This record gives sequence, structure tokens and C-alpha cells, in this order.
Amino acid sequence: MRDIVVFTGSAHPDLARRICGGLGVPLSGVDIRRFSNDCLQAQLLANCRQRDVFIVQPLVPPTQEHLMELLLMIDAARGASAAQITAVIPYFAYARSDKKDASRISIGGKLVADLLATAGAQRVITMALHAPQVHGFFGMPVDHLTAIGVLADHFREQDLTSAVVVSPDFGNAKTATQFARLLGLPVAAGSKKRISDDTVVIDTIVGDVAGRRAIVLDDEIATGGSVIELLDRLGEAGCTGAAVACTHGLFAGRAVERLSAHPMLTEIVTTDTVPPAGWPELKVRSIASLFAQAIARIHAGESVSSLFDGVDPTHAPPQAHLPLG
Repeated sequence: MRDIVVFTGSAHPDLARRICGGLGVPLSGVDIRRFSNDCLQAQLLANCRQRDVFIVQPLVPPTQEHLMELLLMIDAARGASAAQITAVIPYFAYARSDKKDASRISIGGKLVADLLATAGAQRVITMALHAPQVHGFFGMPVDHLTAIGVLADHFREQDLTSAVVVSPDFGNAKTATQFARLLGLPVAAGSKKRISDDTVVIDTIVGDVAGRRAIVLDDEIATGGSVIELLDRLGEAGCTGAAVACTHGLFAGRAVERLSAHPMLTEIVTTDTVPPAGWPELKVRSIASLFAQAIARIHAGESVSSLFDGVDPTHAPPQAHLPLG
């Protein structure tokens, strides 16, 4: 079997090291340089010839910088005669640009998918895309992982009496229903209308939340506007408190300040798809073992979807090291 080689850019090297720890392989070096004209250059510092190359790079701020690093590393691996190149993108930021909802507007998600293919990527591994249709933007195999099993483990350690899972909107209701099934809880959802990037209005809460503790599930929290609006409505509907769980905890701008000051919020838990936000009270669950499992299965030609067999969906048990042969 071909050797496996893992590289990473500057977006989230700690996550790449944790993934490599799960695989039992070293993280290979990359030399990224900036020229005087502000152009970037990436040099891979390990042999790629006829090897399976995996490049770990979430598209976190500065997003354009990290996207360009990823494209350059993919191009370098192709030029170095890699047998297969997989872009491991735990957070695909451009998934939010998924439709033409105004005149003469770009669809960034499709454009970035095309750029990855042009650079030389042959497969993508990602997690919790903002919208399911983004999967179809890629003209290559995409392994779309979920973190809800990992997040459910966090809440299984608690008393869930009188708890209810709440989705901020109907678009996320299917995932919230799956999450509620893992915990054996009822589900509710907000009726949300987005006004701008950081402003939303939630008209009503559909479902019984009065006298219950809410567990709000979202795929991504950036400015926190949607969650804060939902917490306000939950308080008005008689909720006793609310925990918040999300896969991608960006917490941009004043999100930490606004969320931590909200009287309804009891705790917030996220994963390490993006670097930590510098919020001491934030609880972080690692998804590195899931990505390590997926990489090992792709390398061995095995099913990745079987990671989520059983409860729909579930997650793979953590393992210290994964066999690669």
C-alpha cells in the first residue's frame, strides 16, 4: 500500500497534529513564504511521489489567505507526482455562499470547489457544511462528516430531565432531529428570517419549550446574532435556561462578549474544527479522531460512511492509533 503523507498550512496546525497522532504518522513540514510583492509560495518538505497526500486546512480567518495556502499546497503535491491528493477542510467557510439570492451575485461555494479541482485536489473531507446542496458543487468525491455524535457525548454526561433540543431555524431541523434522537429528547425549532450577515429575526418557536431546559444546536456560530435572538425568544417562551452546541465555533467580533453576558446561557460547547476562541468557559470536544478514522479508511479503500452506521448518524469510537496497512 502507498505511504500516507499529511501536510498542513498555518490555519490550524494543532488540529493537524492531533489528526496525525490518531493516525500514528508524523506531520510533514511545509515552508510557506511571502515575497516582497505579497505573493505566497508553498514548498512541501516531504516526498510525495506516488503517495497518498492529505492536506489539512480549515478555511478560517483570514480566510482568503488560508484558501490560497491550501491551493498552493495542493498544486505543489500535484507537481511532486502524488498518487492521490485529498483536501481535508474541517471548516469550509464558503459553504454559506450557496445560492443566487440577489441579482448579479457570486456563488462562492461553487467557485472555491472549482478552484480546488483546478489546483489538483481529487477528494475532499469536510464537516458540517452549512447547506447540504454545497456537496453537489464538487466534481470529485466528498466525504461529509458530522460532529453531532461527539457533541451528544457531552450532554449524555448530564441530567437531561425536561430538556429539549432546539434548532435556530427549519433548515437545520433535520440535523437537530437526529441529534435529539441520539439523546432521546423532543425537538423544537425557531422560525428565522435573516436580515443581514449579523442580524436575524426569529418570529416564533415551533414546539413545546415552556418549563424546559433548551439545548440549542447549530452548525456554525460566527457573530452569535442568530443564537442571541433565539435565546431571547426562548426566554419569552418560558425556557428555564439554554445550553448551546455548535460544530464550528468562530465567535467573531463581539460574539464572546455578547453570548457570555446573556442571562439564558448556561454553557456552550463546540469542536476543534477551528482554532479556540480564547474563551475560558468554552468547552471544546475534539473531532480529530473522526478525521483520522476517515483518512485511514480512504487510504485503505474502505467505507467512510460506515463510521456513521447504527444510530443515524453516530460517531466512531476514539482510537489512539489506526492501522494503515
